[in-house]
Amino acid sequence: MITGVRRSGKSKLLEAFKAYIQKNNVDANIIHINFNLPEYDTLSEYKELYDYVNLKYQDDKENFVFIDEIQMCKNFEKAINGLHAMEKFDIYITGSNAFLLSSDLATLFTGRTFEIRVYPFSFNEYMQYFELHDKYTAFDKYMIEGGMAGSYLYKDQESKYDYIAEVFDTLIVRDIRKKYKIRNVQLMDRVVVFLMDNISNLTSATNITNTLKLAKEKVNHNTINSYMQYLCNAFAFYKVRRYYTKGKKYLSSKDKYYLSDYTFRYAKLGTKNMNHGTILENIVAIELLRRGYEVYVGVLYKKEIDFVAIKRNEKIYIQVLDNISDEKTFEREVSPLLQIKDAYPKIVIARTRYDEYQYEGVRIVDISDWLLEKHNEK
Repeated sequence: MITGVRRSGKSKLLEAFKAYIQKNNVDANIIHINFNLPEYDTLSEYKELYDYVNLKYQDDKENFVFIDEIQMCKNFEKAINGLHAMEKFDIYITGSNAFLLSSDLATLFTGRTFEIRVYPFSFNEYMQYFELHDKYTAFDKYMIEGGMAGSYLYKDQESKYDYIAEVFDTLIVRDIRKKYKIRNVQLMDRVVVFLMDNISNLTSATNITNTLKLAKEKVNHNTINSYMQYLCNAFAFYKVRRYYTKGKKYLSSKDKYYLSDYTFRYAKLGTKNMNHGTILENIVAIELLRRGYEVYVGVLYKKEIDFVAIKRNEKIYIQVLDNISDEKTFEREVSPLLQIKDAYPKIVIARTRYDEYQYEGVRIVDISDWLLEKHNEK
């Protein structure tokens, strides 16, 4: 299962794998269905999909099934489960909805799946794509252009943002409206704007509801909560929960939300009054997810640590800053890290533009250097 936000490269990965099979396996029969194409609209019900694949089966070949954007087929899991039970196919599916990872589906396919999570281009991939060598200048460009690779085909920045806005409105939000039969389109848009405007701030359905009520809007807490979940299901946003580092327990009141690509915010809300610290925090959050970490907001003695990243026996405490030249700001931000008594690594990530150094056992590292670090894949 290849999962991720729309236009993040899932189909391109599948096409590359398809080309690899065609080159290396002369006995391959590849049955490829792409639900982005109108010609497959007739397969929108699971039974039609199941029958179509079976008709394409070739007894004397090794049969591969590739299905793009499978969530567009109603009850697709019945078709996939049925095809898998026949033990005649290797099956590869892509999807832009977290239902692919839901507990029901995970139970259905227990022990029979391997998941590849695809995100928009990382800074490392961005540098490779454009063959850049000056990492500091490249990062300044990456902050503006983001990781939605489809936008790189456009020459001017306004056209790039037009493309990104189109991806968000047409492919992500439209899919949500269609799947969940949302009637109050304006309310959904207001929730999107609120979340985009509050990246890195503690947020809950309750404070969104209260904010909208102050604007004399009739809203329901449960509806707002559902809309937030739908946006996360579509990988538009990722929710980061709070983690009490001393008691090692999770706090359930407010969470933080980060965009799968921060340029969605530019495209929808504009680039005026940009908070560079927020952008850096968003980039770090997604990079940690890309590297396979569970990501939490740390809480210690009423102070906040931007991220606690956990993977098996590994744990990292991270603070993210735009600028550490102001001594008071630096001391305030590094203080929570210094109060943590365990031996796990502690890092301040900022735009320093110089080599890494240590401050009382805390790594101080430039964000471009950190993003380019080699790391163990999940």
